[in-house]
Amino acid sequence: MITTTEQQEWTTVIKPTRGLFSMNFKDMWRYRDLYSIYVVRNITTVYKQTILGPLWFFVEPVFSTIMFMVVFGGIAGIPTDTIPQPIFYMSGILLWNYFLNCFNASSGVFVANAGVFGKVYFPRLIVPLATITSNLFKMGIQLVLFICLYLYFVFVEDSNICPNWTLVLFPLYIVFLAMTALSWGLIVSALATKYRDLRMFIGFMMGLFMYATPIIYPMSMVKDSIYGPFLSYNPIAPFFEAFRYGVTSIGSIDWMWMLYSLFCLVVTMTIGLVVFNRVEKNFIDTV
Repeated sequence: MITTTEQQEWTTVIKPTRGLFSMNFKDMWRYRDLYSIYVVRNITTVYKQTILGPLWFFVEPVFSTIMFMVVFGGIAGIPTDTIPQPIFYMSGILLWNYFLNCFNASSGVFVANAGVFGKVYFPRLIVPLATITSNLFKMGIQLVLFICLYLYFVFVEDSNICPNWTLVLFPLYIVFLAMTALSWGLIVSALATKYRDLRMFIGFMMGLFMYATPIIYPMSMVKDSIYGPFLSYNPIAPFFEAFRYGVTSIGSIDWMWMLYSLFCLVVTMTIGLVVFNRVEKNFIDTV
């Protein structure tokens, strides 16, 4: 039995961070095993107890591409800058699916994990970062499908597309999209702890945002229209155009547009980390 005269020495003291920009990277490194567990869990459970299982990785982009070809390429007659329609649409779907999956996971991190966060301490950023990493597995499988389709059009159909040196920047495009999705998601997740209907509104807006991104049309088609100046404010749009240019050599890369996107990322990531750090101290009282 412990008496009042006995002293207890605590080996670890957990307390909230004080600064708005306080990021305990040492703790994140200490919990790297938990990060790995989350990554594996996200990969193995996403299609668990489903009929098609991992085949959904292929079904989703294939059917989306076919639908876009029929509706936008066939009925609406939207041009694709002489790029074969399957290559044009699947290249956009590939990047958009990764961006959207990362955003959805990041925007619901507090609400979806409130039960765990309220019982045990670990750096909260591990959860969205693990989701971003696990989504790379899904995107990698879809990328293999895209490569097979691409090789078919290059060697069998003998189309006018060919890769160029800018394709080596593709990993940077993915990092940018992941970080942008994370920064936006952190802001929404922090606000959604108090305003639950915000996620429903954001989900609706993201559906509209897809049409402000050059997935079903090339920017060359709209840049001289009245909508061009508005669409140019989309910070993820230049990377869709750059990826298509890298795999087809059709179009161009606007480096100043990319610098604008990088500036937007710095601003949104700063805001996201500030509100995330502030909300994680007491979010359990409002969720």
